[in-house]
Amino acid sequence: MLTFSLKVDTASYRNVVRYIDSGNLPPADAVRIEEMINYFRYEQPLLINEGPFSFYAELGPSPFSSARKLAFVRVKSKDISRDELPPSNLTFLIDTSGSMDSYDKLPLLKSAFGLLVETLGQNDTISIVTYAGSTRIALDSVRGNDKKRIMNVINSLEAGGSTAGAKGIQTAYELAERNFIYNGNNRVILATDGDFNVGISSVSELERFINQKRESGVYLSVLGVGTENIKDNKMETLAKNGNGNYNYLDSVATAKKVLVDEFAANIYVIANDVKAQVEFNPALVSEYRLIGYENRRLQNKDFTDDAKDAGEVGIGTDVILMFEVTLANTFGNGLKYGGAAPVVDLGAYGDEFFEVRIRYKNPGESSGRQITVPVKTDRLLAENTADFNFASSVAAFGHLLRDSRYSGDVELGRIIAVAEGNKGLDDGKLRDEFARVLRKYQQIRR
Repeated sequence: MLTFSLKVDTASYRNVVRYIDSGNLPPADAVRIEEMINYFRYEQPLLINEGPFSFYAELGPSPFSSARKLAFVRVKSKDISRDELPPSNLTFLIDTSGSMDSYDKLPLLKSAFGLLVETLGQNDTISIVTYAGSTRIALDSVRGNDKKRIMNVINSLEAGGSTAGAKGIQTAYELAERNFIYNGNNRVILATDGDFNVGISSVSELERFINQKRESGVYLSVLGVGTENIKDNKMETLAKNGNGNYNYLDSVATAKKVLVDEFAANIYVIANDVKAQVEFNPALVSEYRLIGYENRRLQNKDFTDDAKDAGEVGIGTDVILMFEVTLANTFGNGLKYGGAAPVVDLGAYGDEFFEVRIRYKNPGESSGRQITVPVKTDRLLAENTADFNFASSVAAFGHLLRDSRYSGDVELGRIIAVAEGNKGLDDGKLRDEFARVLRKYQQIRR
């Protein structure tokens, strides 16, 4: 059985692209495979609707071994129209220290926040806190439709000084709590390269502080920028412990994806403390392993413990779960015609590979709710969808980057062919970019 926190960050993928575009390979610990897979949009119609979530699942060939199968499970939270979203109390916490004096840092953030400000209305409020050698409240609770005033402050920001990040975080939370909107969306959005060097500077100290503050009902999102000094571990830790998400911005196009196209998913929470648990049918599955989520694993007993903190999922968010499984001989493994149905009677649950359980809390509630979805043998498809095939190519690429012991049978040429042949609709051209990154990686490896 597998139990883990369900949460969507996408920063790792953009960080990987940054390294490869610069002609370098990313360090293995910067490659978080679930963040790479979850960066993309998926298109296959969903099959099951339960509570705030819908589900889709299928199984097919594993890119890691011809003797195993790959399971693909898509969990999508429901969409809510823009005019039905609650008002937001947003506090922009912007790093203006000297390390931000680069074209890909503070200037990019000004453009990014400009895109976000355009989406806000009169029921929303904006505050701005900046930090460098000292902390300054540049704007306090201004209506979202007063865009000129907000943008005048943002555009006037300049970089210089040391990085008193801890004091900035403390001030931002105080301001967000003071302007708290009940039944609204209260969030601090920290924008930084993560280079804290004054005050609370260790990851563990930051983690303790953010852990205490999340009880206030104020969420934390982190926007990482820059190609030098970026402190990926600190920013991921902050977001994870602040009931928020972590995205890396490397261009205005990426900022548009995060702050406009996926605005509701990244800013509005639909479910708190979301956990996944997967129980495999031992009659049909003899071995299994979870792909990614290494730093989100939980003990099995934590699943029903509502006091145990877990991930937050935003409105209209896709979360992809992938497992590699070895089918038991009772399913016909190794037989000429095996794979369509079990060859022996396995009882009441003989048509189920595994069961996916999702436990979550509605915002403002303290008791968890649970959804259970069985994945049956008819989801082992003879011909897999473009979503499955594309996600499998991303997962395989992540294994190569991590130099995983499971990547021995992975062929880069095959990964490229699968990615090229399964782009789907790709309205945002995200899958096109992935194929380009694979070809660039191939050049680096030669």
